[in-house]
Amino acid sequence: MSEEIIDVLIIGAGPAGLQAAVHAVRKKASVLVLGRPEMSSIHAAHVENYLGVAGVVDGGELLRVGLEQARKFGAEIVAEDVLHIEAQGDLFRVKTEGRGIVARTVIIATGTARKKLKVKGEKELVGRGVSYCVDCDANFFRNAKVAVVGDGSAATDGALTLTGYASEVYLVSRKVDVSGELAAKLSASTVKVMENTWVKEISGDNAVSSLILEDDTSLEVEGVFVELGAKGAMELAVNLGVMLDSESFTHIETDKKQATNIAGIYAAGDIAGQPYQMAKAVGEGCVAGWEAANYARKRKSGGKA
Repeated sequence: MSEEIIDVLIIGAGPAGLQAAVHAVRKKASVLVLGRPEMSSIHAAHVENYLGVAGVVDGGELLRVGLEQARKFGAEIVAEDVLHIEAQGDLFRVKTEGRGIVARTVIIATGTARKKLKVKGEKELVGRGVSYCVDCDANFFRNAKVAVVGDGSAATDGALTLTGYASEVYLVSRKVDVSGELAAKLSASTVKVMENTWVKEISGDNAVSSLILEDDTSLEVEGVFVELGAKGAMELAVNLGVMLDSESFTHIETDKKQATNIAGIYAAGDIAGQPYQMAKAVGEGCVAGWEAANYARKRKSGGKA
C-alpha cells in the first residue's frame, strides 16, 4: 500500500503559515498546516498598521478569520507540533505528536520564540501592557510612561524609539552593552537608564500599572517592553542542514523566492528575519506558498524543480 504524500507541509499557523496555505492550495496543491495559532506572536497583539485594517483589530480575531479562509480553500490544519523531520531522497519525512507525514516540500513559518523575563505578572499581562515588540506596539503608548527591559542593542534601540511616543521612558538593565554610537545616542536622549538592577515583578490588575525592581523600587508605568532579543526555533532547520544567517544565527537565510539552501525547503515570516511585522510575514507567506506549490507540481510530474 503506497503512503499518502502531501505536496506542501507548512510548519506554523501564524500569518506567514496561513497565507502560504491559502496560496499553495489555490495552486491545486495538497496542503497540511501543523501548528497552534495561539502560539503566534500576533495572537495576543493588536493590529492597526496593516493595509485595509480600519482602527485597531484584535490579532486573535485576524488569525481566526485566516484559519477559516485556509480551511475554506481546502487546506488541512492540525494543532500538533513537529517532533522530528528528515530528508529522504526528494521527500521529507515528518513526525508529529500523533502521526507520520511524508511531504514533497516544507515551509518553515514557526516565527521566533521571544525570550521571557519569567517574573510574576508577565504572562498574565501580555497584551495588557506587556509587549515583546516596540515596532509593533509603540503607537499604543503615546504620552504614557513606559519601561524597556534588556541589556543589548534591541533594548536600547527600542527605548530610543519610544521617546518619540511615550512621555517618559525607562531602560532597565543589568548593564547596558551597546556600541559607542548607540551609547552616545542613549546618553543624549531623555531615556532614564536604571542600570545595575533587574525586574522583580510586573504589577497591575487588568493592565500594567507598575514595574517593581530587585531593590523594590517601583516605577509607575503603563507599558513594559521586554527586549531580550529573539531566539528562533532552529532545531528542525539545523537538522536539515538549512543555512542560518551568518551574524546572529537566529534566522533562516532565504532568497527572493523564500527558498533556503536545501531544495524543497522554504521559510517565511519572523523565522526569516526582521522586521517582525505581519505585513512582511503575509507577503513572504504568499511567495513561499506559491513557490512551494510550483516545486511540488514539478516533482510530481517528474520534471526538474
